[in-house]
Amino acid sequence: MTQPITIGMVSSYVGLNPSPIDWLWQQSPKDFGRWGDRLRISAPEANPDFLLLYQFDFPKPPKPLSLKDRLRGRQAAQPFNPEAAFRGVDKSRRISLLREPPLDEVIAVNEWNYAQAIEHCGFVSGPDDAAPTPDYMPAIWYVDVSFRELDEMQAPVKTRTCSWITSGISRTANHRKRLAFLQQIHQSPIDCDIYGRDLPTWAQAGRLNNKWHAMAPYYYNLAIENYADNAWYASEKLWDSLLSWCLPIYYGGSAADKLLPPGSFLRLPSMDEKGIAYIKEMTSTPDAWYAAQDAIAEARQIILHKLNLLNWLSEYVEKF
Repeated sequence: MTQPITIGMVSSYVGLNPSPIDWLWQQSPKDFGRWGDRLRISAPEANPDFLLLYQFDFPKPPKPLSLKDRLRGRQAAQPFNPEAAFRGVDKSRRISLLREPPLDEVIAVNEWNYAQAIEHCGFVSGPDDAAPTPDYMPAIWYVDVSFRELDEMQAPVKTRTCSWITSGISRTANHRKRLAFLQQIHQSPIDCDIYGRDLPTWAQAGRLNNKWHAMAPYYYNLAIENYADNAWYASEKLWDSLLSWCLPIYYGGSAADKLLPPGSFLRLPSMDEKGIAYIKEMTSTPDAWYAAQDAIAEARQIILHKLNLLNWLSEYVEKF
């Protein structure tokens, strides 16, 4: 039997720690995170063949202790130990994929991570022109449905008009712009159900753990990115919507046009009164959803089999 190629993973995403086993294994049609004949991904693997640094924020050098701290007997923080953190995997087999878009508020953090990743990894990429290798992000998704079910299912029965899953995060100008548009949606006559965490009370948002329940019953879904200003960034907001057989009304950059077939999503022209009018018009009937069925079906197969993070990793390791 051919020895599997194992891929471990480290990430700075709080929700993925200490181990994102379920989330990763959900992306595979086979048990235990296997993809194809040889690849197996297991985030906590002690001695992996390759290591994926998935939005890994490299620690900054510890600051020297002040005289007061030394007199108090405090111990200085230990410097970052890459060999321990990266489980002895050779630099040439470490892969750094950043996911954060180049928002003004995080550009400095991204640049630091790219610089450190170049020093410690054999391949470094991100959805950003400043990345050593600018590229689209491999697809991940957060609908809690197995790969095999997603792959084989027909469109579920649709009983509602439109949904939007968003959050109340307001730490950047783009986040605040999205919240302002949410308020416009709320004050409009558009039939749109809002879901998400930490939203203002006026949004009357529903809370849920599985995005599927807030997408599968809907014809349309608002998929609005945090960033729409380059040709690389497209996120799970679009993948989740399509995998749930919604027709996304999408606000984002041009990456989606290159990755997905024509007609598989609608373009929201802007987040203002013009955008409100567009949503109202498109969601007034389910006609656009019915017309897009073939394109949505094709897009779903592209997401599952081609854009999938596990497929990307499989193609990458085949080069070795």
